[in-house]
Amino acid sequence: MKNIILVGKPNSGKSLLFNQLTGMRQKVANFPGVTVELKSGKFGEYRLIDFPGAYSLSTLSRDEEIAVEKIHEAMHDDNTSLIVCNLDATRLERSLVFGLQVRDLAKQHGKALIFALNMIDEVERFSHHVDCEQLGKDLGVAVFPLSAKTLIGLHEFKVALNDIVKQPEKYIPTLSVAEGDSVFNVSRRIAKQYGIHADIVLRQQNRIDSFLLNNVLGGIAFFGIMFLLFQSIFTWATPLMDGVESIIGVLAQTATSAIGPGIINDFLQDALFGGFGSFLVFVPQIMVLTFIIGLLEDSGYLARAALICHKPLSYFGLSGRSFIPYLSGHACAIPAIMAARTIESPRKRLITMMTIPLMSCSARLPVYALLIAVLIPDTTYVGGLFSLQGTAFFVLYFLGIITALTVSVLLNKFTDRDSDKAEMPFILELPNYRLPHWKPLMLRVLTSAKQFIRRAGPVIFMVSVVIWFLGYFPSSEHELQGSYLAVIGQWIEPVFEPLGLDWRYGVAILVSFLAREVFVGALGTLFGIEGADENIAGLAANIQADGLTLGAGLGLLIFYVVALQCVATVATLKGETGSTKIAWGLFVGYGMLAYSLAFIVSNIF
Repeated sequence: MKNIILVGKPNSGKSLLFNQLTGMRQKVANFPGVTVELKSGKFGEYRLIDFPGAYSLSTLSRDEEIAVEKIHEAMHDDNTSLIVCNLDATRLERSLVFGLQVRDLAKQHGKALIFALNMIDEVERFSHHVDCEQLGKDLGVAVFPLSAKTLIGLHEFKVALNDIVKQPEKYIPTLSVAEGDSVFNVSRRIAKQYGIHADIVLRQQNRIDSFLLNNVLGGIAFFGIMFLLFQSIFTWATPLMDGVESIIGVLAQTATSAIGPGIINDFLQDALFGGFGSFLVFVPQIMVLTFIIGLLEDSGYLARAALICHKPLSYFGLSGRSFIPYLSGHACAIPAIMAARTIESPRKRLITMMTIPLMSCSARLPVYALLIAVLIPDTTYVGGLFSLQGTAFFVLYFLGIITALTVSVLLNKFTDRDSDKAEMPFILELPNYRLPHWKPLMLRVLTSAKQFIRRAGPVIFMVSVVIWFLGYFPSSEHELQGSYLAVIGQWIEPVFEPLGLDWRYGVAILVSFLAREVFVGALGTLFGIEGADENIAGLAANIQADGLTLGAGLGLLIFYVVALQCVATVATLKGETGSTKIAWGLFVGYGMLAYSLAFIVSNIF
């Protein structure tokens, strides 16, 4: 299959254009490092490949190195039929620096090239017109105006693209930068003639930045936005969670009533609805988290947040670029650790990767939500917009961040600083403020829920089945104390007894090493076996009735804030650091720290 290559600088609408051309649910974000992997999809009979964003063929960072390496490979590949270079119409000069370099490279290798002048709606909003026909003549490359967001010119572009790939030899560039000149001079001249004046575009952006990047007001706004982010995870997701819980309850009642008493009935109640069903209740929180982070990404605020955090993070031996992996870690530690590749300093990159597991990822959400529902009263404020339980969520997330920064300080003192002697300065492009493109955002939310269920669901189901089997037999009279599982639990109970927890919680903690969210499914199965006549989806009510103490519950929350309780994260750390010692050392170290803090908290309260 022949390839169409899509290239361009970051924050230029390239990934959204890829979405529109292929219909794929591709992640769109406004910060560096998000497109370090190639993405591909079908466009007619061709494969369209979205390359990582780059500002220049002369690289400054690792993500640009990857992009340039792939571009050179594509130029030598006989399967490359066409290169589509995406240009930002609002920042034409910056886009053309990279675009002209790609043009010269394409001419050198005899490859067809066209320019997609994206975000044309933004310049038209300021009553500016771009003569794309004349611009194409001056560049020696066909230029197509379009907006991947509003779909202006997109249909015409797709039609033209289908024609171009059939006769690519007609679209090999005819011009190149003259000897003695430079791409910077040429891009400046062309942008001055055809592009919109930068001051016009930046005027509104600067007004907003004067507030959001203010030394005092910007910091207050940042903490306010972060508080709303974590508050929303619990408070705003509650109606959806209640709806899912009701649906599971109805399904459980319908299924068990139709089957009648017996082992199959018990399995459905305890393992399927009690274990796996308890896990599904918390999926809406994952969706809300993805939605809010998506809003921050697409609006352009995350790049500002990285800038705001650069100076404070530098006190802890980190960089402003560490903020993006840290925030991504609240969704999942695995891609967050990989995103740390964009940090130029090897020492700061290592410290960031080693502390990302302390960020409260989405797998911890079900654990937090369950225990908070058990321990914290459901008190609301401001007409239900804020809640005491939501505030508890914020405190737990904030505690994870504080722990990560504290560990960063210690690691900073004991890691080699020699590697930072030639460290690059912190440079970050601030994208324009934009309204999100809602369709890709909502698709991203739905995809996150599906991926969460697909990744954790099979593990939780298998664990629920195993725990049900061990807890159900040899006695089938719902006598958990006489089961195989009780025998195993009694061996490990002395380890968790100092924390105020019995063997059931110990079993749930141990199996959650496979995935943190397994904790909820395991407890759901255990309590389902014990109380088969109770409300199957109401695990929090069952735990409350069982008498979990405040000290033990708070200690358990602290344990999950700190403990590195995920085998996939350990594997990723090993792969990214290249050190088994570091990966398993963190697992043991964070485990010991979590146990110690849980012991202290459980004995104070």
